[in-house]
Amino acid sequence: MTTQKTLQVPEVHCDHCKTSLEGAVGALGGVSIVEVDVPNATIDVAYDDTVSLDTIKATIEEQGYAVFG
Repeated sequence: MTTQKTLQVPEVHCDHCKTSLEGAVGALGGVSIVEVDVPNATIDVAYDDTVSLDTIKATIEEQGYAVFG
């Protein structure tokens, strides 16, 4: 089963942020889609039950960003 979630990442403000987050989250096993929307400061992610939302959030935080949602 695939879950889709939109998370708020208020500190996202440039293409470097986008590239960093998409690379880190996209490298997680179980993540099938990750797309950062810089103007809206959000990250859309689709993932299966082999990875938890907590793991995804921790990965975002490890990149230096606060995450909500």
